[in-house]
Amino acid sequence: MKLTSYTNYALRSLQLAALKSPDLVRVDDVAKIHNLSRPHIMKIVHELGRAGYLETVRGRGGGFRLARPPEEIIVGDVIRLTEGPLDVVECFNPEKNTCPLMGICILSKKMQEATAAFMSVLDDLTIAHIAANRGQLMDRIAPLEMPRTETMGR
Repeated sequence: MKLTSYTNYALRSLQLAALKSPDLVRVDDVAKIHNLSRPHIMKIVHELGRAGYLETVRGRGGGFRLARPPEEIIVGDVIRLTEGPLDVVECFNPEKNTCPLMGICILSKKMQEATAAFMSVLDDLTIAHIAANRGQLMDRIAPLEMPRTETMGR
């Protein structure tokens, strides 16, 4: 089972938002911490915002934060959003299947069981769980973050 980097960084963005809560997280911080392009993170944040996982704030001093408590954000649900159907093998999708063994193949049935087991573990995992070791995580990312610049005259 392999998830896309898009899903990985969607989860990392949610994790960082949980770590920084209630403060805003800047897209630039996520991009710098994970060595990604800003447009890539912006696309992820936009999708997570549309799905109700993130609240976004535009403009100078803007960023994003969790739109709901981290205990309510299920990792499996985020994966389903960002990955779409998990068609591990072509016979999982009857519309695209070309295998003549569909419906009688033990391998296909076991692959479906394995995928269900994989998702079951992730359905028991929340963003709160993956941000639970906050101190260790913050110590690791602190040197990678961009320093915040204060505006003059405030």
